[in-house]
Amino acid sequence: MQQVGSRQYPGPRTLILTVVAMLAFAGNSIFCRLALAGGGIDPGSFTLLRLISGSAMLALIVAMTRSRPWARAGSWRSALALAVYASAFSFAYVHLQAGTGAFLLFASVQVTMVLAGFARGSRLAPLQWLGLIVALGGLAALVAPGVSAPDPASAALMIVAGVAWGGYSLLGRGETDALLATAGNFMRGQVLVALMLVPVLLYGVEISAQGLLFAVLSGALASGAGYAIWYSALADLAPVEGASVQLSVPVLTALLGAVLLSEPLTLRFSLSSVVIVAGILLVIFAQRGMK
Repeated sequence: MQQVGSRQYPGPRTLILTVVAMLAFAGNSIFCRLALAGGGIDPGSFTLLRLISGSAMLALIVAMTRSRPWARAGSWRSALALAVYASAFSFAYVHLQAGTGAFLLFASVQVTMVLAGFARGSRLAPLQWLGLIVALGGLAALVAPGVSAPDPASAALMIVAGVAWGGYSLLGRGETDALLATAGNFMRGQVLVALMLVPVLLYGVEISAQGLLFAVLSGALASGAGYAIWYSALADLAPVEGASVQLSVPVLTALLGAVLLSEPLTLRFSLSSVVIVAGILLVIFAQRGMK
């Protein structure tokens, strides 16, 4: 951390790690869309390969940086939330654009965590309520019926993925070593995904070399290495900074989707995205003002 006056600011190393982590998280959506495009791989196989390669990468990183056994870390509850998230994420992206899926996921995660805190007795300031309503309004505008509306079933699946990831994040708040717990959860998650998707994996498997490559890149680099880099950066970021910087992920995903996948940035999508980001920013900074 670098100190300027009475405030401390993240140093160059932290900034670089943060940028790389955000690009990795955006890469998950891009890799998934690239893998599924043209039937390069079925969503069930993509999910399983993503978790297997992510688990292998995390196991390698933990073996190099930790002395504790990673296999005993994490929990089956967290692994179930991870498995539901990863499965719904992949199946949603069969018909969703990368940017649309990322904003649906991001908004659902944030709303889930805010509402869970409220249900546990956390007090919401008026500005937080306003931000939550604004974000939900942007989400509703994004999925409302219309010419450019996303596929309803796919949108619902991505919202399920967001709720599951929000639950995963809440379950992991008490972990003292997030990287170690993530490694254990990925190990358990791959088992659960294999069991959950037995019918799909038995009768609907389709894997091309390109699909396999993108699934492994999503798991090993965008997920496994991405989480490790992010946890390293988080050590030097204030909570509000860590929450705020994640707002860049759906924006980066939309831009990368436009460049790499030729996905259109419609007026409806752009306006809805701005409203969602504005609402979540209001929630984050209103919460900071309460402390």
